[in-house]
Amino acid sequence: MLKVDSETNYDLIVCGGGAAGVAAAIGAAKEGAKVCLIEKYGFLGGAATNAQVLAYCGFFQQGSSPVSAVSGVGDEIVSELKKHGLDGKAHCSETTGNWIILLDPEVLKHSLDNVIKRYGIDLRLHTRVAAVMRTGQSIEGVTIAGMSGRQRLFARTYIDASGDANLAMLTGLEYRIGDYEQRIQAATMPVRIGGISPNTEIDRQLLQKLIAEYNVNGRLPFPRTDGGIYTRLPISADMWWMTIDLELKDLDSVSFTKAEIQGRDMAFEYLQLLRDKMPGFEKAYIASTGPQVGVRETRHPQARYELTQEDALNGRQRADGIGRAAWPIEVHKEAGKPYYKSIGGDGYFHVPYDSIRAKGVDNLWYAGRVIGADPEAYGSIRVMGTAFATGQAAGVAAASFADHHDSVNVPDVRKRLLSQGAII
Repeated sequence: MLKVDSETNYDLIVCGGGAAGVAAAIGAAKEGAKVCLIEKYGFLGGAATNAQVLAYCGFFQQGSSPVSAVSGVGDEIVSELKKHGLDGKAHCSETTGNWIILLDPEVLKHSLDNVIKRYGIDLRLHTRVAAVMRTGQSIEGVTIAGMSGRQRLFARTYIDASGDANLAMLTGLEYRIGDYEQRIQAATMPVRIGGISPNTEIDRQLLQKLIAEYNVNGRLPFPRTDGGIYTRLPISADMWWMTIDLELKDLDSVSFTKAEIQGRDMAFEYLQLLRDKMPGFEKAYIASTGPQVGVRETRHPQARYELTQEDALNGRQRADGIGRAAWPIEVHKEAGKPYYKSIGGDGYFHVPYDSIRAKGVDNLWYAGRVIGADPEAYGSIRVMGTAFATGQAAGVAAASFADHHDSVNVPDVRKRLLSQGAII
């Protein structure tokens, strides 16, 4: 039965509770907006908690020392993490040389709960947007599906921070899947390995040797022969290992099912190799593979401006910029063979306001990996640090739209973002 509650009217409804959605909700709430945040899982965090991507990428520029590119809501979340046992410091990845912030999934879930409650945001977990009511150039309302059935919610503004462009798709907007040839970037199943002997040093050369030997006749050859990305995690000291890359030919549930099962099979196969031949791993075990495989790319809805590879490689800065993108272009066209391209100019490029605006609907904004970007620029903007920046900007813009009777002044949005501590 569909319930219609006249009290469920909001200034803003945000679809998706990852880094982008959380930042959007908080950015709008800081401006006095009444916000509803909708998330399909029973926790917030996006890829960090639902796919065990336990590093915030994009908070810092490349270089010999970390230079901040993202602050505002992102820094507020990191400050909350510090209260619960994480150091929140920039960590240099041994594999790539990029600066990241290491995470613990349970600390992150709890920290995000705390911050969302602090701002009085109406959080709906275990809930999906099931349908959209649209009139011309505006979304009028949405039907949500949760544990108690279906319900209609209404708002003046909406943000798609779903990662998969679910809200845009249901609104009837055009989108592409993957790159211009509809190829989807490889997914990765991050693995946490516990039970490693204390003080064990992971020998990359030995790991590469074991992988090369295994790949000669192994049942499930390693996609990444370089040993992948790995580090010891804070709190647990588990090994966080990203070496299982998986091809996704389409967005069909059958393809995802195959990838999930194959990824777990590979995880246990590789665990046995480590237990048999890597010193210190004799009693190692799989601590977690995460609730789902880590997906890099699905749908790209049309925005009013599509960031380009040239914007990134030239480090283009703009008067209408609402956030900085500093993570290098990182593209996984083929499983196990990512490539990187550094950002030019001053080490970052601006995300312009029109890249977070939906094309064809006036009261819908994009945040996170659904903003407008070509396949190369997308390799930079999709990471969670940058998602905090685009999410906060979308939230402030949506709040401004609701507050100023359906209009937005971009210089004013930039001013509001700066007042919230964002870096532009």
